[in-house]
Amino acid sequence: MKRSLIPLFIVGSLLLAGCASAGESASSVASSSETPSPSASPTPTETFDPVSLPALMQTEIVGSDLVIGDAIGSTAKYTRHPVTYKANEFTISGIMNIPKGEGPFPTLVLGHGYIDTDIYTSGRGLKREQDYLANRGYMVLHTDYRNHAGSDDDPNNDTNLRLGYTIDVIAAARALRTSGLPQVDTAKIGYLGRSMGGGIGYNVATVAPNEFDAIILYAPVSADYVDNFNKWGRNMPAVGNPIIERFGSPEDTPKFWAGISAENYFERIEDPILIHHGTNDQICKIAWSERAVAQMESLNKDVTFQIYEGEQHAFEPQWELSMQRSVEFFEQNL
Repeated sequence: MKRSLIPLFIVGSLLLAGCASAGESASSVASSSETPSPSASPTPTETFDPVSLPALMQTEIVGSDLVIGDAIGSTAKYTRHPVTYKANEFTISGIMNIPKGEGPFPTLVLGHGYIDTDIYTSGRGLKREQDYLANRGYMVLHTDYRNHAGSDDDPNNDTNLRLGYTIDVIAAARALRTSGLPQVDTAKIGYLGRSMGGGIGYNVATVAPNEFDAIILYAPVSADYVDNFNKWGRNMPAVGNPIIERFGSPEDTPKFWAGISAENYFERIEDPILIHHGTNDQICKIAWSERAVAQMESLNKDVTFQIYEGEQHAFEPQWELSMQRSVEFFEQNL
């Protein structure tokens, strides 16, 4: 069954925490719209699906209650800790590397790529990057996302096309800012996301501009959700059929698919963005990043594109070079 479209102002009232109940919000909106002031012309209302980036833009996202556990590892330069924080009603687990010293330290949130939740363990996916960045004086929070490791399960995560992961990343930055930890430099918080985490980075940059001071995307998925569906859902009936049944196909409901595609909201980006991509990436096409960069450049956004000849999705031979460039980018922009 396809999801019906709901007016922007109604969905916003339903989604915002602490507002009146759905019935009260709807009735109050209806009452005001039925009795416009004599001098005002009726204002058309934008409609969108509750599963969309505009819906997230209207959602109150609260990150809070960052709790750091006892150290589970230590090097000469940092200690490693399990953490939890709240992303609205969900508790999210993760790993934090804290540099030794007084601080405050520039702080990064890391978002990993897709890993089957049945085999995922906390902090898995970006361990090289966690270590590299902490060794260079960055405080690093690697979020597990909901439904991963020790995080709470969101039963609607898959049916909502995993947009909850975007909430989890935004909430991580907000939990850091409100934590009161003296090691956190709240004026210098960046994001690094890989593959699926790169797609989350596109979402974050459009849903919550200026939440991060700088964003780095490694071999990201496409900013056009249709590309991702065609790659991983179209020919996999178990994945694709429930999505099409609920939301319609890209051909039948293009407005819905546009609403979950970050490229349609690039005008909202305020953060400097660096994208790394290899020419031999067989998982996420470099053409996806090329198109995203061209779109951002056409909007005069601050975007840097680093291309790695022959590099594959996992980044092996030129990974060290890419990390050197990443640190330089963070040093310039945090």
